[in-house]
Formats: sequence, structure tokens, C-alpha cells
Amino acid sequence: VQLVESGGGLVQPGGSLRLSCAASGFSLNSYVMSWHRQPPGKERGLVANINSASSRINYADSVKGRFTISRDNAKNTVYLQMNSLKPEDTAVYYCNAVNYYSGATYWGQGTQVTVSS
Repeated sequence: VQLVESGGGLVQPGGSLRLSCAASGFSLNSYVMSWHRQPPGKERGLVANINSASSRINYADSVKGRFTISRDNAKNTVYLQMNSLKPEDTAVYYCNAVNYYSGATYWGQGTQVTVSS
């Protein structure tokens, strides 16, 4: 059972990145998926979450209008499209899965996003 994030890197302010989170060893169909981030020296916090049917999506106020979470259950993958990036978006980004029925929770290892000129 594993979640693997990819797509992080260094980008200039105003740029874009697309993060991916691929699940292996289990199906994401019964999971609420979310992205969290932990800036340097700060606590981890929720960025966005999405239900299985992609009918319920929530964003942190700080990323509304700039970030888009999506999922492809057939590919067992969730995405985070990040546009208009700001230096304050610099953080390690983590993918999270929570099972609707059992509450079982999985975390990815994290991917670094650095926004700097």
C-alpha cells in the first residue's frame, strides 16, 4: 500500500506546477483524497480535498482560484494543478487518502515545491 507524489520542483513566482499522487496496492475509489502542505518551520495544513465522485471539493482560502484538485479513479491517481504560484506556496506537499468506511489513512512521502526567483 503506497502513495507516491511527483511533480514538485523549483518554479518562479507566477509559474505553474502539476503534482500527481499515484496509489498502488489499493483502489482510491473508496477514499477521500486530499493534498496538504508543510511550509518550512510551520505545521502541515490542508490545501484541498475531493470526494470519490469529484462532486465535493474544498480548498484552503489561500489557494482558491489558483489551485485545482482532480482525480482519475481509473488511473488511481489524484492531481493538484497549481497556477499563479507565490513564494508563500513553498512547502513540502503531501498526498493523503482516508477510507470512507474504515477510516484507514495513508500518506505519501511528500514532494518539495519551491517558488523563488
